[in-house]
Amino acid sequence: MNRKAQAVVLFLVGVAMLRAGFTDLYLRYVKAGLRPLLLASGGVLIVTAVATVRYELRRPSAPRDHEPECASHDGGGGHAHREPRVSWLLVLPLFALILVAPPALGSYSAMHTGTALQRPWGFPDLPAKDPLPLSVADYAGRAVYDHGHSLRHRRIKITGFVAFDRDGAPHLVRMALNCCAADAQPVKIGLTGRIPPVVQPDTWLEVTGTYTGKQTEDPLGGGTIPFIDVSRARPVATPRDPYDESWNG
Repeated sequence: MNRKAQAVVLFLVGVAMLRAGFTDLYLRYVKAGLRPLLLASGGVLIVTAVATVRYELRRPSAPRDHEPECASHDGGGGHAHREPRVSWLLVLPLFALILVAPPALGSYSAMHTGTALQRPWGFPDLPAKDPLPLSVADYAGRAVYDHGHSLRHRRIKITGFVAFDRDGAPHLVRMALNCCAADAQPVKIGLTGRIPPVVQPDTWLEVTGTYTGKQTEDPLGGGTIPFIDVSRARPVATPRDPYDESWNG
């Protein structure tokens, strides 16, 4: 591709980054704290594309006699090299990125990856709320590494999407990010108690329940999966940010 074509690609990538950054779409790719960097990067790409086009338009055209030529198979006159038109197909994924919002990672990814629960740096005091809202990672970390000491005798409210293991056991899951969706890993909580009889994978649930000491080993990686005893569960809309950023993996 020539420089003008490269500038078009740069411009489209910059537009896609700005579109994602000015909407909630960027949360499907990176953590919320990276939004300023995403917007700045998109702006730099667009400025670079515009500058490249201006430079190419102002540059004097080379004489036709100096165009690169190669001999034909029959020894006849030469012909100028041209970029293959198929290279423009590289632009199609960019239009898909601009026009189509990809879904967040869900139950399929979660149940094909071991739980990524890691020991938290500490266990801050919890507010005196009833029910107590916690993230999936916070509850799992306290249940496994604090042995539920700060969770006992508390009603707890957690939101996540539903995933089923190979045996059909339901789990409440949230994908945790270090940086971006490419490194997302699941944190899982097993569900017992009053679970809705009919629920589909990837359904988002808000569950209210109490701590239970029941735990199991994740067959994928051997991590520990704690459980929560559910007393109430209700479907909720997909949250604005589907990923769990409270995880400190």
